[in-house]
Amino acid sequence: MKIKFTGAAGTVTGSCHYIEIEDKKILLDCGLFQGKKEIDELNYEDFAFNPSEIDYLFLSHSHIDHSGRIPLLVKKGFQGKIYATKPASDLCSIMLMDSAHIQEVESEWKTRKALRKGEEEVLPLYNTKDAEESLKLFKPILYNQKIEIDKNITLRFKDAGHILGSAIIELWIKENGQEEKLVFTGDLGMKNKPILRNPDIIDDCDYLIIESTYGDRLHEEVENRTRNLVNILTDTIKKNGTVVIPSFAVGRTQDIIYELNKYYDGDGEEGKLLKDIPVYIDSPLATKATEIFNKNAQAFDKEARDYIMKGDNPLFFKNLHFTQSVDESKALNVSTDPKIIISASGMCEAGRIRHHLKHNLWRNNASVIFVGYQADGTLGRRLKDGEKEVKILGEEIKVNANIYSIEGFSGHGDRDDLLAWLKELKTKPKKTFIVHGEEDSREAFADTIEKQLGYETIIPKKDEEFEVTLEKVENLGHEDGRVFFKSKRLIEKEDSEVIEFEKIHELKKKLRELENLFSKTAEITDETLKEELTKKEYNKIKNNIIELEKSIVNLTMTSGK
Repeated sequence: MKIKFTGAAGTVTGSCHYIEIEDKKILLDCGLFQGKKEIDELNYEDFAFNPSEIDYLFLSHSHIDHSGRIPLLVKKGFQGKIYATKPASDLCSIMLMDSAHIQEVESEWKTRKALRKGEEEVLPLYNTKDAEESLKLFKPILYNQKIEIDKNITLRFKDAGHILGSAIIELWIKENGQEEKLVFTGDLGMKNKPILRNPDIIDDCDYLIIESTYGDRLHEEVENRTRNLVNILTDTIKKNGTVVIPSFAVGRTQDIIYELNKYYDGDGEEGKLLKDIPVYIDSPLATKATEIFNKNAQAFDKEARDYIMKGDNPLFFKNLHFTQSVDESKALNVSTDPKIIISASGMCEAGRIRHHLKHNLWRNNASVIFVGYQADGTLGRRLKDGEKEVKILGEEIKVNANIYSIEGFSGHGDRDDLLAWLKELKTKPKKTFIVHGEEDSREAFADTIEKQLGYETIIPKKDEEFEVTLEKVENLGHEDGRVFFKSKRLIEKEDSEVIEFEKIHELKKKLRELENLFSKTAEITDETLKEELTKKEYNKIKNNIIELEKSIVNLTMTSGK
């Protein structure tokens, strides 16, 4: 098995990992590089593999830094299958189209400038047709379903708790009659996030690829994140100012709506002040994403589902407005009345947020609140770092507004969250690859888990390749930029599967219609059920039960509204 890290190796964007096993070639994610110019230019480099030869793409979640180059992959010849959770697939249906639209608009703007200089037109990285073609390749599956992709590859998605539909990817890979288990965390969320469940625990794996976005720091305001947000809102409103919140359209925006709902419907002092202040979601993408959240309530945590069961939609409240047209967006900056504007993009690199910053950064009574990670080189990062003058849409703007950052709303777990997740593994991975972090973060996190857990870690460079063969683990050194390792897996039956077998044994009497999945036609008694089942039959039954549970939850949610 070969693993090549072609993105998110030294950066927090461009997630893409290439795996080659016998006759199959796989990708884990295919994300867009985002950030300063030299990072953005990586999007225009050739892939470090032949897209037409890729058989499967397993997608951890829909964020553009994980999914945004999928249309380009298709444009370059990919025609394989894309596996993602159902919510992630739904979100990609709007996010990839939106990304394609941005590519087209930016290429038009660059072309106009180029032609005035006598240069050639600038083509978009990909267009809406490429995005549409990529969406045809998606194969949505549910959390916890164990899918046999082919005779050598088995896949399961576990909840990563990062955004709606985000997944930890478990892969069981067979080579030469032996089986290895590879786990890719994608982006791991923090515990007790609004709306979402906590990240699932994984029992074990042979090889682990783990993110490290906040691997060198802690979120200081987790417990008081909503209180801090409300305090900033009320202080700004008392000054008759506008609050601008740059927010990722998918995930962070819905988190904020969810938390504000508790105050806008409340009778406390803050609720009385806030209920007359309009909140504008000024992002067509965020509006569509919120609709998709509402359609995938089966993925919500217990608190959010309890709200729904009481007839309260947690993603809507009085005085919440979703703007659609450009004219509606422009009108927000004509009025000087106090208001709250939540707009994309989250790092202030594109979209309507730049217009709102242009019209409010110079105001002493305005506030800008960052609620998510700001990549190096982005406008958001420069504002967060304290720049006093920035250029926006060709105009120099003085920064007089109050700039705040509330990291407690981050979609990523911090160092201790990641460490706690690793401690739940029953056996240590043979090798742990540290990705999706800036260099200081990756190095610090690697050092932490080596010292505290005794893990053997590797910090891969971009396009660095590793080979895993079926022998003892051994570092064979570098050869033309590659690092080679050998390994052998001890095959053990997972304790969790034994537990699941017991659940199926109990559910069999209530789900008689599933008996047609049994390969044996003879009558099967409860006593012989576990002995008679093959692993393939077991997975089919379990997957169907998960489908049934999802249907029951959706029916319940619909009835409860």
